[in-house]
Amino acid sequence: MADMHAGIGPFLGVLLAGRGWATGAIGTVTAIGGIAGLVATTPAGALIDATTRKRATVIVAGVFTVAASGLILLSRQFWVVAGAQAATAIAGAVLGPAVIGITLGVVRQAGFTAQNGRNQAYNHAGNMAGAALSGLLGWRYGFAAVFWLAALFALITITAVLMIPARRIDHQAARGAITTDHHQNRRRGLQALVESPPLLALAGAVTLFHLGNAAMLPLYGLAVVATHANPFITVASTVVIAQAVMIGAALSAMRIAETRGYWLAIMIAFTALPIRGLIAAGIITTWGVIPVQILDGIGAGMLSVAVPGLVARLLDGTGHINAGQGAVLTAQGIGAAISPLLGGYLAQEFGYRTTFTVLGALSVGALVIWVKYRSVLQPGTTARAAEMTSAGCEPGVTHSPAE
Repeated sequence: MADMHAGIGPFLGVLLAGRGWATGAIGTVTAIGGIAGLVATTPAGALIDATTRKRATVIVAGVFTVAASGLILLSRQFWVVAGAQAATAIAGAVLGPAVIGITLGVVRQAGFTAQNGRNQAYNHAGNMAGAALSGLLGWRYGFAAVFWLAALFALITITAVLMIPARRIDHQAARGAITTDHHQNRRRGLQALVESPPLLALAGAVTLFHLGNAAMLPLYGLAVVATHANPFITVASTVVIAQAVMIGAALSAMRIAETRGYWLAIMIAFTALPIRGLIAAGIITTWGVIPVQILDGIGAGMLSVAVPGLVARLLDGTGHINAGQGAVLTAQGIGAAISPLLGGYLAQEFGYRTTFTVLGALSVGALVIWVKYRSVLQPGTTARAAEMTSAGCEPGVTHSPAE
């Protein structure tokens, strides 16, 4: 699914820059996609909570993602490209909660931390392999090859999703319901979303993190390409290095969560970004991609496991886990949508070095929230592990409903 979801996206900035687009316009198109995804994310989570056709949602979203990549490749019109970006973002808003819902439905809460960690490790491995193949094929055959690779992976994804037996997905467990009373689940779920201090603190922290993080990779790629480096190899290497590190980071986050709780894993992720911004501002060369993207891999890899896992624990029993995932992703999307717009115009007016410094500084706010609200957040990140231990459950072990 990873390469299908990415499509031509990682190469969008280089593609549009090659067509003569200014960084401000590129940032605007990216921001439009981010806003569309932002609007769609919470409803997408609610859809996954409600539907018993979770496999079908993955398939439909994948087809739309590939079709949107084709439009970006074929059209040079601003609003066509912007519309395709929006469609890609909306499809992506469905894919995340759908995979989380399927995972919870198959392994339930007892097995979620371990399985989600493995899911994310494979996801990052897929991103790494897809980016490497895209870079090589794009360098040899052009941007069209990147699109056809995504289409090929879409077919493989559809096959893989259909191999998951529909009867093995427990849709009550998939949304964290403890009762079949839908009115009761709705009331408790909405209360949990609005009235949970840990969830609100998490949402605020990830918003600031992604405000600084989202624009850094594409802008750093553009900065290095501006030094006359090969665009395909440069962009592919930024993705490959980060995703390789994310594999280890995701598995490490899984282990940390099982032994020390999610608070520490998320703290490590938030710490990596300010350091990354300073290094990016000081080193704009081909080899500078290595330290910049290693830190990206640590931050994003940790969060890819820790944030969904923490939300699943906080909202267990409400019947609205995926709506909660969507709410936190919406907050995250606010930062991610504004980041490329802000970063694009900062780069245009003040240069890349100033931009990376500002983006790194913005993310310090996430650290402030995380440390300030530690007493509220840390108990929630370890409570479920304590409950599992007292019940005699080992982390990562799946139990059937009868057990």
